Amino acid sequence: MESTGQNPLQGNQTPLMDFILLGFSDVPDLQGFLFGVFLIMYVIILMGNSLIIIITKVDPSLQTPMYFFLRNFSFLEICYVSVTAPRLLTDLCRQNRRISFLSCATQMYFFLVFGATECLILTTMAYDRYVAICNPLLYPLIMNHRLCIQLAVSCWITGIPVHIGFTYLIFSLPFCRSNHLNHFFCDIPPVLKLACGDTFMIEMLVYAVSLLVVTIPFMLILGSYGKIISTILKLPSAAGRAKAFSTCSSQLMVVVLFFGSATTTYLSPKSSNLTGTDKFLSLFYTIVTPMFNPIIYCLRNKDVMVALKKFLLKWIVL
Repeated sequence: MESTGQNPLQGNQTPLMDFILLGFSDVPDLQGFLFGVFLIMYVIILMGNSLIIIITKVDPSLQTPMYFFLRNFSFLEICYVSVTAPRLLTDLCRQNRRISFLSCATQMYFFLVFGATECLILTTMAYDRYVAICNPLLYPLIMNHRLCIQLAVSCWITGIPVHIGFTYLIFSLPFCRSNHLNHFFCDIPPVLKLACGDTFMIEMLVYAVSLLVVTIPFMLILGSYGKIISTILKLPSAAGRAKAFSTCSSQLMVVVLFFGSATTTYLSPKSSNLTGTDKFLSLFYTIVTPMFNPIIYCLRNKDVMVALKKFLLKWIVL
């Protein structure tokens, strides 16, 4: 990969070896505070999602398709956050924030793959709730173990080939403006800002992929929950309506938080992107939302709360 040097006025060409992640270097007095905050959030994400994985695996009452997908989702959240959080924490503790060209491409690739997987798993979870509430008699037949495995595997592998090519195209661009990446990880918008030459086709590809991976799943989820809410309102039992709303509202909150921030970042016009806003939104869907996910699923799901209490009491007795 060849690119011009950091000074665009130089005529010679030099290989681009690395980027410098500026991150939050513009607030040097807050580095220690930010490190503490992000470390606590990362630990909460790891512990909360690990706990959900354990209790949905060991508790007999949670061996259903819904909790099978929740277990996949919790494991995915750990992977998704671990792509960016350790690097962010490390950069907050050191002056040298260089990241190699290959490492930057690798980070972007895994971030995109896990992000696409999250969109698909949330869509699958919405479909599971749609079948359970709108077609309860057929639910065991439709959502059988084989289909659940197939859906989960499809969610995990669908984004792999797409984002290999997508990441390759982005990092095949010439970078001639600077190697200072004004972000805390290698995301698409800040990397494209450093590219020179015509990036129009790549930007259109970003919109197309975002449409397929983010917008269409989001619309499918909203359609599913529209049907679900309509069905819930027709339930004769107030207790049944309350339980159904409790289960679905937690998932809908997670969907709105994740898709709302991601859509704003990837589908907003390039010219309207403000650096500070970009960083805030990125923090929101990379760390803040994943931190709230286990809290939302635990506190708003009575079955999970009961299983959690049983699990904790068992360990306290031991």
